[in-house]
Amino acid sequence: MVRKKKKQHENLGVNILSAAKKLFLDHGYRNTSLRKIAAEVGISPTTIYLYYKDKADVVHALHQEGFKILAEQFKTLKNVSDPFERLKAMGRCYINFAFENRDFYEIMFIMQEPLEHIATRNNKEEEWVWREGEEAYEALLSVVADCREAGYFKEYKVSQMALLLWANLHGMCALKNNGHLDLLAQTMEGEPTVSDLIYNTFELYVQIVQKV
Repeated sequence: MVRKKKKQHENLGVNILSAAKKLFLDHGYRNTSLRKIAAEVGISPTTIYLYYKDKADVVHALHQEGFKILAEQFKTLKNVSDPFERLKAMGRCYINFAFENRDFYEIMFIMQEPLEHIATRNNKEEEWVWREGEEAYEALLSVVADCREAGYFKEYKVSQMALLLWANLHGMCALKNNGHLDLLAQTMEGEPTVSDLIYNTFELYVQIVQKV
């Protein structure tokens, strides 16, 4: 009985986040209330307070969940021994995540509200509250550091190179998710999909930077 109640509690928590994610993306963060989220799930507004203290706490939980998924996908690349190939594989992994999890990607990298909530909490609490995002970014820093040890990117600091690569890849993924690359891709020969276009462009960019 205890196990069954625990499972029901967990399932309701998942349903709350799923409903909130849909409403945030369909209607915007500011136009979504806890009452609307509760109505979407089919529960009373007071029930949500058993899980989250306010709307900002809900969007922060979604932000965390997205970064956990991304970090777990990055962990699968640790077995790629060559760091330069691992970096390119990480690029492909990031692209796939951005397209297959567009809802999470929007909350993680486009919406401002999760970051505002994190900044507020970090000013009030001793414990750092962006560990999931930090873990995902540290995976990139680690592979860039490994590349540098292997002789790549010698002219750049690890932190600068990591930011440069992420900004390049994020820009293309954001353009795709907002529809700006679809028409352009149709005019380019030799690129079967927009995903291939982005990956091939990223790979070319990495090679060019390496040679500079």
